[in-house]
Amino acid sequence: MITLAEENYLKAILSISLNSDGKVSTNAIAGEIGTSAASVSDMLKKLQDKKLVKYKKYKGVSLTKKGNSFATSVIRKHRLWETFLVNNLNFDWGEVHDVAEQLEHIKSEELVDRLDAFLDYPKFDPHGEPIPTKDGEISTTNTIPLNKLSEGTNGKVMGVTLDEKPFLDYLTKLNISIGTEIKLLEKISFDQSISIKTGNTKQHISNDVAKHLLIKTN
Repeated sequence: MITLAEENYLKAILSISLNSDGKVSTNAIAGEIGTSAASVSDMLKKLQDKKLVKYKKYKGVSLTKKGNSFATSVIRKHRLWETFLVNNLNFDWGEVHDVAEQLEHIKSEELVDRLDAFLDYPKFDPHGEPIPTKDGEISTTNTIPLNKLSEGTNGKVMGVTLDEKPFLDYLTKLNISIGTEIKLLEKISFDQSISIKTGNTKQHISNDVAKHLLIKTN
């Protein structure tokens, strides 16, 4: 029996690993979950006892095949529900994360499969994050964080790596969303902030914002 808390940890480990190389650190998990490194270590020991992760203190953690299967299932449900809430219930993309956090723990696989079919098997959620298939396959987009692009580069916003409401609300104020065409005009060496152009509008954004915008270059 996997508890809700354990599902959340497995999901966090997989989410972090998809954006990094190698094993996932306890500090990274603590940041994702919003708890202490000590609490993470305690949970990882429980997950290891259930053969869901491979963990050695100070060496990081990785998912076992069994753990990866559980984590992928939770992420699939979360992102499908986000898609449904935005596409069919007219939720804003900044409102859906917390609701999907509750819905992702529904156990009925038949319901999730019907939801997937109803949505016509979407590959990406409203934040541009890939939705795992029923078989656990995850699409890739070949994107680059905006702050890693060179000056003068054109591209399109394909996703974000932070789906917290304040961040998404800020992007909405900037008229930036999935599909927005964007050009990096200048990197400011003083504070690493960035000048961009979206449509006919020039804007200035911080490095903290830019690093969470995933761009597919033209």
